[in-house]
Amino acid sequence: MIYSIDDLKIKFNNYSKLYDKVRHEVQTGRLIPIVRELYETDSTIDGKYLAGHIFGPSYLSFDYALYIYSLIPEAVYKTYTSATFGKRRTKKYQNHFGTFTYRDIPPLVYPFGIIIHEENGYSYQIATPEKALCDKLYTMPPVKNLNEFQALLFDNLRIDEDELKKLNMESIEKIAPLYHANNLNFLIKFMRRLK
Repeated sequence: MIYSIDDLKIKFNNYSKLYDKVRHEVQTGRLIPIVRELYETDSTIDGKYLAGHIFGPSYLSFDYALYIYSLIPEAVYKTYTSATFGKRRTKKYQNHFGTFTYRDIPPLVYPFGIIIHEENGYSYQIATPEKALCDKLYTMPPVKNLNEFQALLFDNLRIDEDELKKLNMESIEKIAPLYHANNLNFLIKFMRRLK
């Protein structure tokens, strides 16, 4: 269970020195620090449940989601990549649960293509496969033509072509233009040829 310092003030309201009590709970392993003034009680919990609490608003995307959807082969063990907006720089946090990275996408596209999952008493948000691919391509250096784009997809990102063909074209055509990025324009053109 995730506890903020405000939650702990209520939980430990009969203690006069809250921070001493919290420090003791951390030392005994009953509370595991996530980030400043945010704690988890289960040391084995999957970091996907914590990513949205560490820095937000955010949702899991980029390499993490692409791997989950079998679009890329690289495993992302204890590495959680999330999309956010308006922060103007990449943020990175490391703790017991893994490495958490947050990158900006355009605010206009942020609310589209997000799935909310509820599991084991936790909830988390993750991009759809189409949105995760768009987010990733947005953060990559722009290419100049379709040949370069194809190399970006299959040589650089090592996207699985069979999984790529399964993506929802209507969803891509809806959200890709909102990024106002060359790579996303090429994605639409490439997907139209692929289908």
